[in-house]
Amino acid sequence: MEEQMRLDLNNTVNTADAAASETVDHGPVTWRDFVQLAKPGIIFSNSITAFGGFWVASGWQINWLQMLFTLIGTALVMASGCVLNNYLDRDMDTKMARTQKRALPSGKLSAQTVMLYGIILGVIGICGLGLLVNPMTALLGLMGLFGYVWIYTAWFKRTSVWSTFVGSFSGAIPPVIGYCAVRPDIDAGAIILFGIMFLWQPPHFWALGIRRMEEYRAAGFPLLPVVRGTYVTKISMVRYIVLLVPVSLLLYVYGYVNVFYFYAAAIMGLYWAFLCIKGFKAQDEELWAKKMFIYSINYLTLLFIIMVITTVSTNH
Repeated sequence: MEEQMRLDLNNTVNTADAAASETVDHGPVTWRDFVQLAKPGIIFSNSITAFGGFWVASGWQINWLQMLFTLIGTALVMASGCVLNNYLDRDMDTKMARTQKRALPSGKLSAQTVMLYGIILGVIGICGLGLLVNPMTALLGLMGLFGYVWIYTAWFKRTSVWSTFVGSFSGAIPPVIGYCAVRPDIDAGAIILFGIMFLWQPPHFWALGIRRMEEYRAAGFPLLPVVRGTYVTKISMVRYIVLLVPVSLLLYVYGYVNVFYFYAAAIMGLYWAFLCIKGFKAQDEELWAKKMFIYSINYLTLLFIIMVITTVSTNH
């Protein structure tokens, strides 16, 4: 079965390369093409979580230079993962309206250029974390990058409805890198931050999956809403959000943040659960999914901002 999967993957990649060679965009390559390959929106939102992890571990005793090295190194590793994700997904991206005009599927950039670009970003990011921050952050970055590129993108994303669950492990790494840049141990704080990010990702991504379900179906992604339908997906979303609420409150229980965070996290989490439950009666599922997706982004951003503001100043 594994051999057949590799043959199928090679066939789709070869088909994508052949298609790209027939539809080359001869427009000039600009620096914006390389920036977009790295998915700056994803890097920005995840950098906020890395910043939050660093701040919580520091307890307001901030080493600004170390923070700068941590954020740059983490951003480079994330950029590497996004670029290599684009490289591996180029065959599927040609089939989706929102991705087929990107530099790689359109033929503006060659697959070899994109692969080399992704590898260079990863090497610089991991080496930078190891040399300028500490070995633990480099190890976490390497684990996250490997999991995202090879386990999630190259394997599960193409073969299983469990892809979102598997990808959430790598997606939960950035705040842990930030935390371990200050405290190079996997203690309660690191585990809680990992849990918050891990539980946030599936409902966030499935909201996008419901909204773009037909595009994912046409591209051949075995996403949960495509394979099991929206009702099963909504049930799964509720499960993750309901678990996320108490996990997010553990930062207060363990003394990392003050009581304002506790109330804010509880209110925002419960409201997200309420929005999710409303989806079972939604007349327009795409509109509901869009609201869920937007709220999920705002929830995460605001949660980590409040986390930073309410971090207690004592060391743990």
